[in-house]
Amino acid sequence: MADVPDPLADFVVAEIRRARGAAGMTQETFGRGAGFSASHVSAVEGGTRALTIDFIKGADRALSTGGLFERLVSKLGTPSWFLPWLDAERNATQLRYFEPNLIPGLLQTEAYARAVLRLDPRLADSEVDRRVAGRIERQDVLDRDDPPQLVAVIDMSAVHRAGEGFEKLMAQQLNHLVACAERPNISIHVVPAESGLYAGLSGPLSLAHLGDGSWIGHLESQLGGDVVSQPADLATLFERWESIRNEALPRRQSLDLIMGVAGQWT
Repeated sequence: MADVPDPLADFVVAEIRRARGAAGMTQETFGRGAGFSASHVSAVEGGTRALTIDFIKGADRALSTGGLFERLVSKLGTPSWFLPWLDAERNATQLRYFEPNLIPGLLQTEAYARAVLRLDPRLADSEVDRRVAGRIERQDVLDRDDPPQLVAVIDMSAVHRAGEGFEKLMAQQLNHLVACAERPNISIHVVPAESGLYAGLSGPLSLAHLGDGSWIGHLESQLGGDVVSQPADLATLFERWESIRNEALPRRQSLDLIMGVAGQWT
């Protein structure tokens, strides 16, 4: 249940199942209220299908909880604003990421992810551990039998950003990037410093192409994130993406650059 990290997913599913039973609902009755088939409900409750934000919202509707389960997930685990993007990420056939400052989450090593998350002084060690586990679990999408095509564009500053005491960690991260780019479905490109000012400096963006042919976007900020689904907004993101992609080096040159920087720190 990668959309909501374990063990939180197991706990929430068990609570939904318990509430369904207490309400005297069969899986079929519950499914009609939630907007899912009885077989879908059975698969989620049996742990063979991912727990998604749509299912959680459906459970709240069917059981008239007033949004209890969605608030529960937000309070105990993955923020509710991020769940729709997790759904899109897991079901995507194509993914596009641009990051001006950091390595994209799906391509991070555990050590790099931990270092990034520790930048928030409010997080206890246990919370950092939980978030690292969730971030690494998200990467399972790249190991499935039909992984999405992933194109990542990274600003040169993200490749060079290490700092004293982090050189070895960053070298490992960059070598991991190169290893990821050896997969036929992953392409990594770097925007060189010579590009100067360009559209990507406004912030990161993500795009996912879903199996039904639709696209969904995601934008993160200091306070959270926003899912983008309106056609006009998506058109703007695609324009930004194309502008950014045109500034990036070709794949081979990008990997040579990454390996060169990694070699300076090993």
